[in-house]
Amino acid sequence: MSKVAETLTIEAASVDALRASMRGDVVAPRDDTYDEHRKVWNGSIDKRPALIARCAGVADVRAAVGFAREHELLAAVRGGGHSFPGLSTCDDGMLIDLGPMKGIRVDPEARTVRAQSGVLLGELDRETQEFALAVPAGVVTHTGLAGLTLGGGIGWIMRKHGLTIDNLLSVDVVTAAGEFVKASEDENPDLFWGVRGGGGNFGIVTSFEFQLHPMQREVLAGRIAFPASRAGDVLGLYAEYGPRAPDELDLDCGYVFPPGGQPGMAAFNICWSGSASDGERALAPLRRLGNPVADTVAPMDYVAVQRSGDITDPRAVGQYVKSGFIPSMSPQLISAITAGLAGHPQRGTILAFDQGGGAVGRVPTASTAFPQRDAMANMLCFVNWPYGTDPGAHIAWIRQFWTTVEPFTQGFYVNDLEADMTAATIRENYRQNHERLVAVKNRYDPTNLFRLNANIRPTV
Repeated sequence: MSKVAETLTIEAASVDALRASMRGDVVAPRDDTYDEHRKVWNGSIDKRPALIARCAGVADVRAAVGFAREHELLAAVRGGGHSFPGLSTCDDGMLIDLGPMKGIRVDPEARTVRAQSGVLLGELDRETQEFALAVPAGVVTHTGLAGLTLGGGIGWIMRKHGLTIDNLLSVDVVTAAGEFVKASEDENPDLFWGVRGGGGNFGIVTSFEFQLHPMQREVLAGRIAFPASRAGDVLGLYAEYGPRAPDELDLDCGYVFPPGGQPGMAAFNICWSGSASDGERALAPLRRLGNPVADTVAPMDYVAVQRSGDITDPRAVGQYVKSGFIPSMSPQLISAITAGLAGHPQRGTILAFDQGGGAVGRVPTASTAFPQRDAMANMLCFVNWPYGTDPGAHIAWIRQFWTTVEPFTQGFYVNDLEADMTAATIRENYRQNHERLVAVKNRYDPTNLFRLNANIRPTV
């Protein structure tokens, strides 16, 4: 038993007092539901927190933060639990679980929505699409709204309406001191600036207020896929057409080798949110490649598009990811990809590009903490394997492959953070915004209670 767990056993009265103070549950290792509630999205993460505080509201969050602070516990915060390296849980510390906080209120006249931090993207879509409105947020419906937003928020309609943070109007935050504060452009603007791309460094956001946009229920979406042997052609066209595509076209690109030795493919993944006739003209350059193995582009329900990236049982799959923003798709990068990417019978291997530009690039870099406004795309390479099998060879492969493409990247998406990212790398990633982030950290979390993130270390 760890020192922390022993301390918590000895101080059972303190745990009982926490239980009595909360409307939600406090789950300990001895409880029947412990294994259920400690699971996160990445099936390879197997951590055992000393306590899990399942918060039902702001009062519970304040109580949990106070308990973690007073008992000097490592604090992990979980919304949807999608952190690739498992930073939404911890060993021996306190997991502050926001999952039960599911409130959503749409104001269709003002075109705004207020959502609590346990909301998943699919739940938000269900409520906003009832009024033909949307927030540009994510590509997987079981992603947590909170973590996605705090890191920036990449999604299918961001080229038309900006990142998720570009549509944020205000937040409610519980700070490391347990204070409840509101942040917006007019109130605590330094904190509001920091949470838009600075991750969970400054406190626990308990609710978000977003601007909504009119969004037709039917879009033009699907995949145009080619055999892996034509990956060079696909990537070359993406390099040429991607930066000049209309804002209504989200044109992502993928190069995929499924597990089991199935044939690989290179594909364009498409979501067109303009008129159907204009969409066909926008897609014409892609179809000129000719002879795809599949072309599934057709009118589709927008919510179905949002679900298209879902994994049926994500907690049964181990994952490891490397990512970085690319300023352009150079011939040298294409050569490195086509020469090095390979499949394996025991794993899935995916290289994907989330297209930037459009409205994302028209926001000045200093306007929010998110620094990569000038990127052409976010490049992700990840492998997955069945839960319970040895991941060593797969992780070693992706690390080696990444050394061949990393020189073409500039910074990384903090929502794809690696657990062992150095302070120097994080500082370089935030560029000129880092010094300002440190000032926000010094004010709201000077003891670095919230450090399981792309950590901005305080200097006070």
